[in-house]
Amino acid sequence: MHHFTYRDGVLNAEELPLDRIAEEYGTPTYVYSKATLERHVNALDSAFDEIEHLTCFSVKANSSGAILKLFGEMGIGADIVSGGELFRCLRAGIPAEKIVYSGVGKSADEIRYALDSGILCFNVESHSELLVIDRIAGEIGVQAPVAFRINPNVDPKTHPYISTGLSKNKFGIPHEEALDLYREAMSSANIDVMGIDMHIGSQLTDVKPYREAAERLRDLIVSIRNIGVNLRHVDIGGGLGIRYDAEEPPAPSAWAEMVIPVFKDLGIRLVVEPGRSIVGNAGVLLTRALYVKHNGPKTFVVVDAGMNDLSRPTLYGSHHDILPVDETSAGTVEVDVVGPICESGDFLAKDRAMPLPKEGDLLAVMSAGAYGMTMASNYNSRPRGAEVMVSGDTAKLITTRETFEDLVGREI
Repeated sequence: MHHFTYRDGVLNAEELPLDRIAEEYGTPTYVYSKATLERHVNALDSAFDEIEHLTCFSVKANSSGAILKLFGEMGIGADIVSGGELFRCLRAGIPAEKIVYSGVGKSADEIRYALDSGILCFNVESHSELLVIDRIAGEIGVQAPVAFRINPNVDPKTHPYISTGLSKNKFGIPHEEALDLYREAMSSANIDVMGIDMHIGSQLTDVKPYREAAERLRDLIVSIRNIGVNLRHVDIGGGLGIRYDAEEPPAPSAWAEMVIPVFKDLGIRLVVEPGRSIVGNAGVLLTRALYVKHNGPKTFVVVDAGMNDLSRPTLYGSHHDILPVDETSAGTVEVDVVGPICESGDFLAKDRAMPLPKEGDLLAVMSAGAYGMTMASNYNSRPRGAEVMVSGDTAKLITTRETFEDLVGREI
């Protein structure tokens, strides 16, 4: 669900026409709906009210400072995968004690920064990482809070690039090695073993893999407690899908109803890490048609947003609906919507049936709130676009458009 709808023939973000945003802030621009963000946070968080829990937004999905600040004010935490994301969260006012640190490649400097900041927990992904955390915690003179990310070897039935719970993926610790690692960690004076973690993949549209993985994790929790480790939380990750095209993703309540019964009688706190399901449909990429080009039987609509602005179609072959800002009753034609990048892989849609835009028309690339700006680049020396937050009939610029000077500002 989202607050992007047509009013009087013009696509609006909440109560504000998108053409007015383009007129004031230019294109390409990411536009977010505050009401949608709030509704999705409340839906995800309230779904788990039956059990003690902490919702930690997955910052890699969207790291805009204004969005993180909003989430912090709403009382949720954050799931991070880098020192930069930690910096962003702390700067936005999210308390360190509500931050979990995931990721396979934490550097020594990042680990030290997180320990100094007092984060809730590291999700440890390897024995080697545990040794580094142990050493740094000893040097600082603190106990490092850790959970081990266990790879349950469950097929999440999603795109292979965003599958993370199979044994062939780089993430997590093999299920059969977990007990030995917990024993080792428990013997260290520098380690506080507080939890267990899993994350099986992203853009999941079936909750059954969650249940299978959760049941495997529950059995492991019982075994770990039997060797004397007092696990206080279980982190079940995130990955709940959204509708881009014809998918029928489960509601947050269905996810919660699938996993809460598995853990409820263990007297353990549940940590969840939703990302895409909160921000994905809360944002659009606003772009303008530059040219309409005919190459034999092919028709190309060349727009001013490219794969550097939204890489998902190029990277994953992902579908994003593309809607005209000014609604039209004209018939549809089959087109490729492409950007200005010098790559044949630079496209936002291929063989898409849609009303043929005129040069200068505005288009809204839907479901662009997750993995949009966070994955944007300066390829072809293109400045990254602006970000705008809409609340009611008011727009606020939350990230300025980069300039040419910004492109070279770090060069010596």
